Amino acid sequence: MNCGSSSVKLAVVDPVTGERSLSCLGERLGSPEAVAHLTTAAGRRTVPLAAGSHREALEQLLAEVLAADLPPLTGVGHRVVQGGSRFRASVRVDDAVLAEVLELAALAPLHNPANAAGIEAARAVLGDLPHVAVFDTAFHQTMPERAYRYAVPTRWYEEFGVRRYGMHGTSHRFVSGRAAELLASQGRDPATLRLVVAHLGNGCSATAVLGGRSVDTTMGLTPLEGLVMGTRSGDVDPAVLDLVSSRTGEDVHELVRQLNSASGLQALSGLTNDVRELSAAAESGHAGAALALDVFTYRAAKHVAGLTVALGGLDALVLTGGIGENAAGVRSGLLTRLRHLGLEEDAAANADHGRGGDPAGRITVAGDGPLALVVPTDEELLIARDTVELVAS
Repeated sequence: MNCGSSSVKLAVVDPVTGERSLSCLGERLGSPEAVAHLTTAAGRRTVPLAAGSHREALEQLLAEVLAADLPPLTGVGHRVVQGGSRFRASVRVDDAVLAEVLELAALAPLHNPANAAGIEAARAVLGDLPHVAVFDTAFHQTMPERAYRYAVPTRWYEEFGVRRYGMHGTSHRFVSGRAAELLASQGRDPATLRLVVAHLGNGCSATAVLGGRSVDTTMGLTPLEGLVMGTRSGDVDPAVLDLVSSRTGEDVHELVRQLNSASGLQALSGLTNDVRELSAAAESGHAGAALALDVFTYRAAKHVAGLTVALGGLDALVLTGGIGENAAGVRSGLLTRLRHLGLEEDAAANADHGRGGDPAGRITVAGDGPLALVVPTDEELLIARDTVELVAS
């Protein structure tokens, strides 16, 4: 389960094969338009949900799921965005863990309360099954202090937990592990492998992974820091808030909302945050779309190059996420800016999204230098595997 403030994604996953016997998207939870779209072997159907509380809608959705023809369930895995410095790995959920997830809502007010609501609803309906929390931040708990500390008053860190936590850890862990497997078959040693994993979607982050461990990442206290994203600004001078507030009278909460939901590609282009539409518009001469893509690839390349400092070099750049896996033009622009690192685009392989002859998903010219790969992410499969592992233990 991946429960958001007004939506939930759910899948029944075989942790060995990755096969989905059911997938579900619940939308507009808590409103009169609340619906769930369920897909099984029998086809796809849409079910209206009651316009009650978030928990009531989730419980009804889970009842619909259980009414489907499913294999026996082993456990329930929940994506939780913020685990703070307390949770360094996935854990079995009990009342104490749930209380800590809610306490950490101060660090992720848009995410953790919804994640907790999903856990509560699932425990109410599926109380006979064990539940597991898989934290987005856990993978980044191996970062050294030099990477996670901000140069701010120490009191902020000690009393309020102001530090860099990173996000997208579930995706980064799955993709870096899969890339290590693919490269091991080509003679690369996973224990010393230096990867930069770029998860590029509506939300974007890049992580330096050394020997399977996160040593630095671009997102910080919240998912707002780092790369330019669909509607998020990425890095911005904090003094901007003071300047704009003094001119408009808007408070910091409203300005942060705008940095999260009215900035990024959407703001730069004045058009959309959809890279497919932006690419088509740029080819047709739309100046805003061209600017948005130029800023996006430039800032992404700058962060990727910067993360190589944490690694002492680079063996492979691994691209994933909706944009990273599917937008050949964006990948091409990124590789062009990273040519000085030894990454030379293989145009044919890139156009084929790395699905051609090279089993590792390579999209750069083969050689002794660093490679760029396309590796599809699968966060649901990783959550399923963590769940089964913890249930078994």
